[in-house]
Amino acid sequence: MDKESVIKQTEEYVRKTLEGEGTGHDWWHVYRVWKNAIHLCKGEDANMFVVQLGALLHDIADWKFNGGDDSVGPRLAREWLERLQVEEEVIAHVCEIIREVSFKGAGVKDRMQTIEGMVVQDADRLDAIGAIGIARTFAYGGYKGREIYNPDIKPERHETFEQYKTKTGPSINHFYEKLLLLKDLMNTRTAKDIAEQRHQFMEQYLDKFYKEWEGEDSC
Repeated sequence: MDKESVIKQTEEYVRKTLEGEGTGHDWWHVYRVWKNAIHLCKGEDANMFVVQLGALLHDIADWKFNGGDDSVGPRLAREWLERLQVEEEVIAHVCEIIREVSFKGAGVKDRMQTIEGMVVQDADRLDAIGAIGIARTFAYGGYKGREIYNPDIKPERHETFEQYKTKTGPSINHFYEKLLLLKDLMNTRTAKDIAEQRHQFMEQYLDKFYKEWEGEDSC
């Protein structure tokens, strides 16, 4: 098996599938996660081949765009990797990463078992916070027809994945229901350091948002 060829073909497959998508779950999200994962992997005793495939395929069929069905992504990834004749051990590992990578609610514990999965999960979560994370939040909120902010609708703590899947609150609530929680959920030391900076930027953004909402910074 030519690993470089598998990575290259997978890159082209994912780009063709997701390019131009407008909710923040597009090819460029995958590209950033892929590059972040490679960077994080260098400081860990992880299988780079598995990490790259997991990062590239992690959003090939996100449950948010498949009626809440989180089995579609692993299935499509398996079909693709079998077509490339990747060995079963690698396929099973990559599919497990895809199945477990997503945040599933504040009250739901992560089940990522391997360092490869932890690296991909950290890379994905880093792209959900900071300046890019803010942009992606409002892109997805617009796609779902959600209000930007409504002070009468308070953030919720979702105790199950089903509750998290069906949430409908304003985009600002997403910061409290997920984004501001991610800093403390990072697995690797490098990701923790990066997340600290991006977390601070989101806090600064929210402070400015609320001041503008109330007109406190008006001349």
